[in-house]
Amino acid sequence: MTTATDLERLAEQAQEELSDATAAEALAWTAKTFGDNFIVASNMQDAVLIDLAVKAKPDVDILFLETGYHFAETIGTRDAVEVTYPSIRIVNAEAEQSVADQEAEFGLLNKTDPTQCCFLRKVVPLQKTLARYGAWVTGVRRVDAPTRASTPIVQWDDRNGLVKVNPIAPWTDEEFRDYIDANGILENPLVGEGYLSIGCAPCTAKPLPGQDARSGRWAGLAKTECGLHG
Repeated sequence: MTTATDLERLAEQAQEELSDATAAEALAWTAKTFGDNFIVASNMQDAVLIDLAVKAKPDVDILFLETGYHFAETIGTRDAVEVTYPSIRIVNAEAEQSVADQEAEFGLLNKTDPTQCCFLRKVVPLQKTLARYGAWVTGVRRVDAPTRASTPIVQWDDRNGLVKVNPIAPWTDEEFRDYIDANGILENPLVGEGYLSIGCAPCTAKPLPGQDARSGRWAGLAKTECGLHG
């Protein structure tokens, strides 16, 4: 039986061995190493990571955090992804409370305490879902924000107790856009409207000219991360 210690050693070894791996190489390693025991996270801003993952494992599990606060366009993108890639299995991770129940008990947490709202509707469902896997794959890129500038391709996720693979971590914005254009990748319609980092509707705005893509998340607050990656 593979233990957390085994997985941590594996991650440490892979972090060095795959430090210069392409996205395809990182995902091929993940599929070979973990088989059915990994899941690919997507916020449904686009299907770049999903498209890459399907090439390594057609029937891959796709994690979507169904917070109950998403834009209609995001839900539509999720549904379109499911039709476009019929071999995948979308795992909708939901909070224990419905939006209505949470608001009845706590009010509008996304306004009064967005960190707690993220914790209840994102972090806890994520942790419960990831507990069933040995690795997860994310679309985190170093250019996303200063907090992500040193993201390795493979790392040990101590918070969630499994291997974390970031296959497109080194990609520039130009490389990312080129992949979308060259492969006809599905993209959330909100991107074309100027939303460069899409989260829950109450906490997402268009970034101002010259600001980084994630500046539109929790605009006006010191908060820059929802707690999933740091």
